[in-house]
Amino acid sequence: MKKAILFMLISTASFSIMNAIIKYLDHIPGFQLVFFRSLTSCVFATTYLLSRNINLLGNQRKLLVLRAITGLVSMSLFFFSFKYLNVGTAVSLRYIAPIFAALFAVLFLKEKIKPVQWLFFLIAFLGVLMLKGFDESMSTLGLALVILASLFTGMVYILIRKIGKGDHPVVVVNYFMFLATLIGGALSSFSWIQPQEWDWLLLGSLGVFGYVGQVYMTKAFQAAPTHIVAPIKYAEVIFTIGIGVFWFGDTYTLLSFLGLFMIIAGLMGNTLVKKT
Repeated sequence: MKKAILFMLISTASFSIMNAIIKYLDHIPGFQLVFFRSLTSCVFATTYLLSRNINLLGNQRKLLVLRAITGLVSMSLFFFSFKYLNVGTAVSLRYIAPIFAALFAVLFLKEKIKPVQWLFFLIAFLGVLMLKGFDESMSTLGLALVILASLFTGMVYILIRKIGKGDHPVVVVNYFMFLATLIGGALSSFSWIQPQEWDWLLLGSLGVFGYVGQVYMTKAFQAAPTHIVAPIKYAEVIFTIGIGVFWFGDTYTLLSFLGLFMIIAGLMGNTLVKKT
């Protein structure tokens, strides 16, 4: 149990650092960030698959491509939102993805949602409204971008469930990273900004922190039950808000914090109830 918690904390810390670096590199065009974020992870994933003689193309290729496309759109929109929002706010709002995933599950997978889950979703949604309503400095465009990113992340969750165990998890990740590298590289060529000095190191580290975060998150879920491990994932919000305050000088009102708390509390409640 302690090992699973440690794994998840390493994962959330890695993702938090990656998010902070993306925010720091907001002078770099979004698709260029997508390219560098994906390139290193793609190299790691491809090397892993080849070393174990796992078929790179997988079995459910249409679903794998669709998952890669939705993941690419989600990641791109999320990165773009960093130019308009505090890093902690962007990360918190992206966590409303389970609400969209639940709605898609009802529509496409014919799953049922417990009545209490709707209550937790309502609490999280009211938190979003409070966050926007009491933070006049919040960019409407940034809010729209991150909510759209969450919607596409919800689609990703459903597609991963459709893929199920029919393909190796690293194959799923590799499709995503390969497509993101390809399209991110192509689109960034139209607005490429030559990285300077430390920018190269930071850009190269994006994929490393992203890969470490993904690996240790997987290890955490393998080491303990989901209902115990999943809530710890929300520590990413705390880590990222802390980094934002001390590194970028982000500021939050008391009511903004209340909105953030409602979002996380609602989604954590849903996670715990869903697993009972």
